Parts: sequence; C-alpha cells; structure tokens
Amino acid sequence: MKPNLKVITIGILIVVIAAILRFVNLNSWPIFADEAIYVRWAQVMKAESTLRFLPLSDGKQPLYMWTVIPFLKIFSDPLVAGRVLSGLTGIISVLGVGVLTYLLTKKINQGLVAAGIYAVIPYSVLFSRMAMVDSMLTMFIIWGLLFFIISVEKHRWDFSMLSGFAFGAAWLTKSPAMFSLLLLPSIFFLYKWKWKNLGYITTVWILAFGMYNILRLGPEFHMIAIRNLDYVWSLSEIIKHPLDPLKPHLFDVWNFFLYLLTPVGLMMVILGIKKNKIMALWWILPVLVQATIAKGFTARYLLFTVPFAVLLINRFNKLLLALIIIPALVIDGLIIFKPESVPLPRNERAGYLEEWTAGQGIKEISSQIIQMSKDGPVLVGSEGFFGTPFSALELYLNKVPDVRIVGVGVWIDSVSDKLTNSLADNQVVLVVNSDRLHIDDYAKHNLTLLASYPKAIKPNGTQDKLLFFKVNRK
Repeated sequence: MKPNLKVITIGILIVVIAAILRFVNLNSWPIFADEAIYVRWAQVMKAESTLRFLPLSDGKQPLYMWTVIPFLKIFSDPLVAGRVLSGLTGIISVLGVGVLTYLLTKKINQGLVAAGIYAVIPYSVLFSRMAMVDSMLTMFIIWGLLFFIISVEKHRWDFSMLSGFAFGAAWLTKSPAMFSLLLLPSIFFLYKWKWKNLGYITTVWILAFGMYNILRLGPEFHMIAIRNLDYVWSLSEIIKHPLDPLKPHLFDVWNFFLYLLTPVGLMMVILGIKKNKIMALWWILPVLVQATIAKGFTARYLLFTVPFAVLLINRFNKLLLALIIIPALVIDGLIIFKPESVPLPRNERAGYLEEWTAGQGIKEISSQIIQMSKDGPVLVGSEGFFGTPFSALELYLNKVPDVRIVGVGVWIDSVSDKLTNSLADNQVVLVVNSDRLHIDDYAKHNLTLLASYPKAIKPNGTQDKLLFFKVNRK
C-alpha cells in the first residue's frame, strides 16, 4: 500500500505533536544530577580535544556527549542544548516505531497508530525532554532493528551494514545495547530461514563490535567493566538471593509502566503478548534481566524497551485509543507546565523533584554569582564534588571570569577552611541542600542566607531547599 495524502498528513501531524511535546518549555524541570554530569563532560570535551574520552573515567560510553558538543555551539543554555538533542532523538524514535510497526504488520494505519501512541505516552515524552543518554539509546536500537528486518526481508547486505552501524552507535551510547544484539536472532522466527541470514547477522555483530572497540583508543576503556560492577550484582550474589532485588524491582516495573504508559496502555500491552511473541520477548527479557541483576533501578533504564511494548498494542478501536491518548496528553501537559503535579512512581518523583539530585534554583543562583563577579573574584563552595549542585554550577559558570568552584563535602556542619581562607581576596558563597546542612545558627558560622529555593513537597509534608549563602569575615 502506497502512502496517500491522508496518511502523509497524519504522519506529519504526529511528528508535529511529538515535537511540541518534546521542545516546549524545556526548562520546566529542574536540572537532574546525571544531566549536569553529562552536559558538563560535553563542555569539557568541547574545550579540550585531548579529553574526548573523558566519560570513560566514570565507565560511561561517550557518544551522547560527543553529539551534545555541536549543540553547545548553537544554544546559549547548555542544559537546553542537551535536552534538545534528546528531543530530536525522541522524534526520530517516533518515526522508527511507525516504520517498524508497518514492516511487521504491513498495515500503514497500524504503523500510524503505534507512532501516535509512542509520540504521546508520558514514558517517551518525559525522558525525551531530559539531557540523558536513554533517548538516544532507544533511537539507535529501534532503527538498528528496523534496518535488520529490511535486510532479511529484501535480502539487502547494505541494510545489514546500516543495522550494524546503528547497533554499534547504540553500544557507544550505553551498555544495554547488548540486549538487542543478543536478541537479534529471534527475528529469524518471523521469516523463512535462508543461509544468507547468517551472513546478515554476522555483518551486524562484526560492525557493532568493531565500532564499540573504538573506545579502546581512550586510556580508561577498562573502567566500563569496572563501573558496571557498581550497578549490577555478580552471578554469585544473584544465586545467593535470587528473589532480591527481583521481587521489589518487578513491583517497580509495574509502577513504571502503570504510571508512564497509562493504565489502559499497560493493559493493552499485556493483552497483546500472545499475538506478537517476538516483540514481547524484546520487551520482557531485558526488563526481567535488569530487574534480576540491577542494584539501582529507575524508569529511564527501561526506556529502550518501551517501543516494543507499544508494538504489542494491537486493538485499535476508538474508545481504547482515547483511553490511552487522552490521559497521556493530560500528563504530558503537566510534564511541560506543572512538573510537581505529574503523577510519578515514588522513587522517580523523589529523584527528579524532591531530593539533592533535583537542581531547583541552580540556574538562578548562577545568575546571581555572575552579577557578583562583576565586583570582583567569587569563590563558590558547593556541596559535593559532582552532579547537583557541583557539576550544574560548573555548567552555568563555565566561562565566567573570576569565578571558581570548589567542593566542600556532603556533610556540612561547619564552614570549610577552603572558603574562610579565601575571604581576604574573594567574595565567598556557599551552595548547599538543606538536608545536607547541619548548622542551626547561621550567624554563628558567619553565614548570611541570600536565597532559598524549595524543592517539591515530600509525602510526609517536609520540603528540602537549595540554600545560597554569603560567607562573611569574622
């Protein structure tokens, strides 16, 4: 079936809606700790070419940060630069979901519906608006699978090469790309076996593995394996406690998809498992493996499985679609304009809006420090040594002359000597989260509170704040 004007119009409308949901009011959410780290790395890599493999020092693949660099030249706000990149990869993922669905079903209308659902579901929208690697990972996996299916269907070596490049890029983005490479043989169950298929998949694996090994050019390639151990349990540990963390993580998984895929969406995904067992495998297996081995677990770790969940939605009467899309758009509106009102799983809300990882006020504090620097050098004491507020302050104060940022630890019960010893030659300020500050009498420690930026209210009614102090001479 060839696309007609109606199909093209609907497709363009879906892309426009996806763009609006991903680009409007990009600064509505406070900067998150990982966003600050990733975009700060990109800033450093842009400034110093010898540090292009800097993320390897923390065991992270650098492709996302490499790609942020040109966006830093376009956008004055570095956080917006990173978030725009994630939004673009999210839109390309929407297109990929539509095309992939069409390839599997041979129905254009079904492809449009799948693209439309993925364009609006909160799971996709939320993480396409954040400067983190997961949206890019998802894009490369979708298109890698799409190209591989074309290579098998049409017997095209060139598309198997494109698939290898896409999966290689995914692996240069984040390690869970390996799930997709291992699941790739399952696609052969959808088609009549031909010996050429062995050549196609070998091509993909060789190219992806070759691209990944580019990272050996960096001096700290070994850190990827070392840091992965900080995030996953070893096999020996899993054997000792096979249901821990599996059981609590499965409860988390249920909440992630219930909140962010919408209740009706999740129900339709579950009902669609029998009709599309291969795509169900691409959704369920990575979820189960990560739930079994992961020490920490958040919704964004599963974003790359969400397109395959959407592909399982195959009952398309208008009522069911409305029950997915309308609630999704309502939540999307809250994501864009009222973040603190977004219904989120408990640990997601805590991390993005309530705790030290949420960076409310950092941009405003940075603006005040820039104004202060016009009157002389400023030394900024920051809680911690990475993430928020430290890396986020570095992000916004990157090229401001006469401003220096130093970390003063995470348990602050006195004013660090680093700060007091610099008072003779600098204006000195301190930025700290209220839950990390253990000083009751500010005046006794020669602190003057300049500003306070509240975070979202916790379920118990308490509310942390980001505090901005001036350090005074005795």
